[in-house]
Amino acid sequence: MHCEYTPEGVCPSKLEFDLDGDIVTNIKFTDGCDGNLKALSAVVNGMTVSQIEQYFSNITCGSNTTSCSMQLAHAVREKYNELNA
Repeated sequence: MHCEYTPEGVCPSKLEFDLDGDIVTNIKFTDGCDGNLKALSAVVNGMTVSQIEQYFSNITCGSNTTSCSMQLAHAVREKYNELNA
C-alpha cells in the first residue's frame, strides 16, 4: 500500500513510502536535506515498522523536539495502525 504523510516541524514537506504488511520500502522525502534523506531512506528500506521506531523515534534535530527520522517513525506507525485497524 502506498502511503503519504505530511511531516510536522521538519524541512521536508511530504513523506511517501510503501507498506507491505509491516515492511517499509520505497521511502521518499520531498524537500529537506537531499543527501541525508537519501541515506536515511536507503538505511530503513526493508525494515519493519517496529525496527524504524526502535532506531529513530527518539532522535531530535538541533534544538527541535523532532527530526526527519522521528517523523518517519511516527508516519510508518500511524499508517500501519490505520491499515490494520
